Amino acid sequence: MTLIKSISGIRGTIGGAPSENLTPLDVVKFTTAYARLIKDKNSGKRITIVVGRDARLSGSMVESLVEGTLLGSGADVINVGLCTTPGTEMAVITHKADGGIIITASHNPREWNALKLLNERGEFLDDAEGRMVLAMAEDNDYNYPTIDDIGKVILREDFNKRHIEQVLALPLVDVEAVRKRKFKVVVDAVNSVGGIVIPALLRELGCEVVELNCEPTGEFAHNPEPLPENLTQISEVIRREGADLGIVVDPDVDRLAFVMENGEMFVEEYTLVAVADYVLRHTKGNTVSNLSSSRALSDITARYEGCSYAAAAVGEVNVVKKMKDTKAVIGGEGNGGVIYPELHYGRDALVGVALFLTYFAGLDMTMSELRKTYPSYYASKNKIELTPEIDVDKILSEIKSRYSGEKVNDIDGVKIDFEHNWVHLRKSNTEPIIRIYTEARSMDEADSLAKRFISEIEQIYKA
Repeated sequence: MTLIKSISGIRGTIGGAPSENLTPLDVVKFTTAYARLIKDKNSGKRITIVVGRDARLSGSMVESLVEGTLLGSGADVINVGLCTTPGTEMAVITHKADGGIIITASHNPREWNALKLLNERGEFLDDAEGRMVLAMAEDNDYNYPTIDDIGKVILREDFNKRHIEQVLALPLVDVEAVRKRKFKVVVDAVNSVGGIVIPALLRELGCEVVELNCEPTGEFAHNPEPLPENLTQISEVIRREGADLGIVVDPDVDRLAFVMENGEMFVEEYTLVAVADYVLRHTKGNTVSNLSSSRALSDITARYEGCSYAAAAVGEVNVVKKMKDTKAVIGGEGNGGVIYPELHYGRDALVGVALFLTYFAGLDMTMSELRKTYPSYYASKNKIELTPEIDVDKILSEIKSRYSGEKVNDIDGVKIDFEHNWVHLRKSNTEPIIRIYTEARSMDEADSLAKRFISEIEQIYKA
């Protein structure tokens, strides 16, 4: 079992020993540290924190611990209950709160949960603030407020409808155009909160919705990461129903993947590519994705005069910083995460759905025909489980040295750009693994490149 402490929050498996797993003691400890940070940033002011969660089996239990700890730390709470990650972020912005905690382990399996920590802008804490929370969590020199200064729950609300309304009000979302097309859409929400919000959004857009795994039970019907090997069920339903497309989200609805009318994957890397294509047609500006994302976004950006692409280190906070630095009009991550700053700086599947369907409504083609208009790249995503004796830094340093004659970027692990393909090796922030991402002009080539580097890594750590 595992507990991962990082600047972006705390993530771990439920149960087991404190400090080794995500136990009630760990939830209280890190929630207290976060409350201390926010109180220090707002000296002399009574703080308000938004709390939201996905539908995980442990969600209600962790939510109670988080809420109680915040109250005991002297913070007032706005509890939005079952809510997406982007919805909770929007609730922080809408209510002008001082921060927020999202209780979700995103794409991790059912035994995991996590605390994602937000600032007053509804964005993830930056590196310095994240490190302060980690330090405060180990500092026991702290007194909780007395009875007169404990917090209170000032509001309990379902924020999902407001989030949908905010998305539909965006200037580039043409509700009437989508309604006229009367799309038939199959939705796989992997039995989490996406089963509440995505069908509701689609019905507002006039779509006929076929629901698949949309009951928010927390018992995930399949591996919750929206990868092709986990999505065979929706492919079959799309073909059987004669649907125009399928929509897949992860448990906290910040990742978005499309499935084409023929049951084949549009591929999550191309979610951002297609949305960016639409946005750049109407709003000239720059784009950003992370180092592990497809070259296709750079290629599409180059089609528009005066627009440029930049790469950021992996992690939403890094992508957001680069977007602000470059004044990007659209950005995100190749895992299906769309960040559209016109609404907020956070990966938002609802924004991605609404912008894409507006774009698609204006095209006289199928999903598979649209996919053919984009550069054809194939990604292979692999991983190596870490054990204590594996020295990741030594491995990456050796790889960098071996390929010093190539174009190497080491701002986040090691990325090697070859002429026709690339490989990115990095230690995950959320799981005890080394991620090996490759991209090439064919799947065989991408897989072959991945196998080559996996073999090299194994040779290095076994040496």
